[in-house]
Amino acid sequence: MLMCLGAVCPAMADDLALLPLTFDTRERITKPDLQGVARLRFLTTVDFPPFNFIDQDGRLAGFHIDLAREICRVLAIESRCQIQALTFDELRPALDSGEGEALIAGLKVTAELRRAYAFSRPFLKLPARFVGNRARLKGATSPAALSGQPVGVVAGTAHEAMAKAFFPDLDRRSFPDRPAVLAALKDGSIAATFGDGVQLGFWTASAEAANCCMLLEGAYVSDNFLGEGLTITLRKDEPVLTQAIDHALLELARSGRLNELYLRYFPMGLF
Repeated sequence: MLMCLGAVCPAMADDLALLPLTFDTRERITKPDLQGVARLRFLTTVDFPPFNFIDQDGRLAGFHIDLAREICRVLAIESRCQIQALTFDELRPALDSGEGEALIAGLKVTAELRRAYAFSRPFLKLPARFVGNRARLKGATSPAALSGQPVGVVAGTAHEAMAKAFFPDLDRRSFPDRPAVLAALKDGSIAATFGDGVQLGFWTASAEAANCCMLLEGAYVSDNFLGEGLTITLRKDEPVLTQAIDHALLELARSGRLNELYLRYFPMGLF
């Protein structure tokens, strides 16, 4: 039987549509005086759907884009707020040179980056999930059904390491890349795969999957393997903006608006 152990825990919520909060809503983060802030320009990309992408009308859209606009609304600085899209490789140089004040593009927090940048509080954890082959599991939705069954992982990834550390009894089968493991899952060569919950959720619902597979119960988060979650990156010389963004994120979480944005882009839920 697969269990939650050590530093990895299934993200739990009373309602699967609810976003597990990364803030204590009883906390107070004071809104700083922003009169001296001439501009808050968010830098992002266009190649990280559903977080940032170009929509069918050619406009910048996505969860991150709407979140940036909501932050500006809460801070009452809409007239001084801007969003600019760059390539991922251009983001950090643009932030360093002052072309923008904040990155909202899924930059993973590392110890090295913490020495160079400030980060907001995490606003969304990205869980790992099991996806199972419907026919092979005969409709079972619990990870316990994977006992003795082959489970695919992509070699060399954080999810492979996480599976090895916390699900040692799995019959793991390593694959060179994501397309290979998904092909094996679809044709029933393996019973399930363990990987990124966002990607697997969208693939499971796609035409490519052809209703072959389903998300199994349980969503797993681990700072050790998957990082702190999605944050906003700022320069260290902007402590006022960092505090202001944390204040706005807390208010959005407390009011339920953050959950509304989450449901807009993840209607089936990640957890």
